[in-house]
Amino acid sequence: MKIVCIGGGPAGLYLALLMKKLDASHDITVVERNRPYDTFGWGVVFSDITMDNMRQWDAETADEIQAAFNHWDDIELCFKGRRIRSGGHGFVGIGRKKLLNILQARCEQLGVKLVFETDVQSDVEYPDADLIIAADGVNSRIRKKYESVFQPDIVTRPNRYIWLGTHRLYDAFTFDFQRTEHGWFQAHIYKFDDTTSTFIVETTEDTWKAHGLDSATQDQSIQFCEQLFADNLQGSALVSNARHLRGSAWLNFQRVVCEHWWLRNEYGSHVVLMGDAVHTAHFAIGSGTKLAIEDAIELTRQFKLLGDTPAHIPEVLAAYQEARRVETLRLQNAAWNAMEWFEVCGRRYCDQLEPEQFMYSMLTRSQRISHENLRLRDKGWLEGYERWFAQRDGLPMPEGSTPPPPMFTPYTVRGLRLKNRVVVSPMAQYSAEDGLVGDFHLVHLGARALGGAGLVFAEMTCVSPEGRITPGCPGLYKPEHTAAFKRIADWIHTHTDACFGIQLGHAGPKASTRRAWEGTDLPLAEGNWPILSASPEQYLEGISQVAREMTQADLDAVKAQFLAATRAAIETGADWLELHCAHGYLLSAFISPLTNRRADAYGGSLENRLRYPLEIFTAMRALWPQDKPMSVRISATDWVEGGTTPEDAVAIAQAFKAAGADLIDCSSGQVSKQEKPVYGRMFQTPLADRIRQEAGIPTIAVGAISEADHVNSILAAGRADLCAVARPHLANPAWTLTEAAKIGYEDVSWPKQYFQGKRQMETLFAREHQMQEQALQHAAAKAQA
Repeated sequence: MKIVCIGGGPAGLYLALLMKKLDASHDITVVERNRPYDTFGWGVVFSDITMDNMRQWDAETADEIQAAFNHWDDIELCFKGRRIRSGGHGFVGIGRKKLLNILQARCEQLGVKLVFETDVQSDVEYPDADLIIAADGVNSRIRKKYESVFQPDIVTRPNRYIWLGTHRLYDAFTFDFQRTEHGWFQAHIYKFDDTTSTFIVETTEDTWKAHGLDSATQDQSIQFCEQLFADNLQGSALVSNARHLRGSAWLNFQRVVCEHWWLRNEYGSHVVLMGDAVHTAHFAIGSGTKLAIEDAIELTRQFKLLGDTPAHIPEVLAAYQEARRVETLRLQNAAWNAMEWFEVCGRRYCDQLEPEQFMYSMLTRSQRISHENLRLRDKGWLEGYERWFAQRDGLPMPEGSTPPPPMFTPYTVRGLRLKNRVVVSPMAQYSAEDGLVGDFHLVHLGARALGGAGLVFAEMTCVSPEGRITPGCPGLYKPEHTAAFKRIADWIHTHTDACFGIQLGHAGPKASTRRAWEGTDLPLAEGNWPILSASPEQYLEGISQVAREMTQADLDAVKAQFLAATRAAIETGADWLELHCAHGYLLSAFISPLTNRRADAYGGSLENRLRYPLEIFTAMRALWPQDKPMSVRISATDWVEGGTTPEDAVAIAQAFKAAGADLIDCSSGQVSKQEKPVYGRMFQTPLADRIRQEAGIPTIAVGAISEADHVNSILAAGRADLCAVARPHLANPAWTLTEAAKIGYEDVSWPKQYFQGKRQMETLFAREHQMQEQALQHAAAKAQA
């Protein structure tokens, strides 16, 4: 085959040498617009997995790269006058110039033709090529030319960064955060050879402009950074190798994702994108070069598997794209999380978090590193952090004692102390009779209280018959309802050390529907009752009843119902009260612009849309005992264009905080069937995180939280104060006790009647962990052999 690689970066060079090694008869040329020693950037970061892959495909290149590597285990944070270090992270770095020179030499050794100082304008300059590798970078001309086919999604990110170097040598991957009068700057620093370290400085657009850096020369920008990070540099200078760039050396990162990766051009040549031309990964996790190298490996693998002749090219390229797409998106998502963390840290974390928690938040920014993974990396550091976390919240830690994981630290709000931070979410059971909870609810809620959670919520409890979602939903609008809930509260308080919460709500436009197993959100087959909303609304278009707009008399009546239910909740002896303002129910319908189109004082601006929910909450808070907490559940985004946004959610949380709310329970969606949520593990936790930091109010995280590692990571990073777990508690009432045993935490109390099961479960999990470790050790020994 005749192969032309446009772009002499890691992707093009490595693909060239691998394909030449696969078949020496291939005619392969790499064309690079720069001179051999010109390159932007300083050092690049690899992972051990990538090096193992490279060694399998070309041991000579891998060995030479390995010899030039600088390896470090530690990450060091310089923040608010503190230096905090954590180990076990295992990075390797190499100078980009050194890496390219090794690849260039290996290409020449194998017979690849290298052409420099040639600026390729188009793929059609090589009409006789069978395969053209478009590895021409983030600003790829080839990608631009065939934009309608490749369908790139290119997002320019808001932060500014400048890629510099210094001859001060660092023995850890170092992050330095400095506050100025206009905002925060951060430096990403790592050594990559015997004389030089990469020194990337980053800040927000606003801060960059406020310091006049938008009009500064490169020399002025370098001088500014030297002064800002003078304590860290210790007299060393910062230098640039981007003098070839016009204008400012400050850049914006561009995230590139392409729908299609290859095509056949007018001359019959196949063109495939590779490296930064097809996907980019932010430097916050250092995976750009890793992606490029692994692109080259995978394309070569497919040629080896399917055949490396011109006839096989279409099949190979299709298989290559399919094989790389999932892994690429996984890394890009991790990089996106890390990138977003650095973009918002000045606004969200730098001022709010203490150095210890800031370090934890930074280490877990990509969400690829979990709590237990940190324990594997640096057990001593993590236990020290867990000790700090426990002591911060008033838990005594005698000398020599083992600190509890964050989920098992107590939480105090007003006069209530929860034994741990696990909450059983309100989950509809549709099993009440005329609003009355019975034996099923006693057993259901009692079992979960026995199961180890700190707080157990009953499902949304309705303030009127008309406010019920279904005929099977519970209420607090009759004396017998109060007595039935008191029975449950008393049982939980007598037989467990859990606390009991009631969530009050009104279904509004989503009322008068069938039980879930009969057809979620569908109107009753018969016996429907009239329904209310902020504005006329039909939740399921053409199917649901049309809710009528509430009059002033309706507003007054429903408010009175909420207050009556609050008085009843007091009589039950419940420890916690939550107001449901989410999921498209009545109060949520007032808040969302999708469902509130009123022209009076309760519609229009967010302030007006919040007016009625706040009136109700304020009146309830005045009734509810001052030593007991109240929370508010909100839909922190509607997942619909034109609906409530996470930015709105911050303002909503601030309004409820001012009215006396103690926590915001951060859910999302279910307001409109037009929603397009992005699901995934802990998918709603970023909403809780943002509200907690920017609104300055404690939060409850909820949504796809399914294991102790999730809970501990969320709490330890300060992303929420409590974690509400729903479906896992349906499958296992003792979820909290099970997760404690699973992570090896034994200092947790079980019901005395069940004590014999505690040791057995702990032993079984310990044996399972031991077998997993032995299997890993065996696999590692086999790989080395």
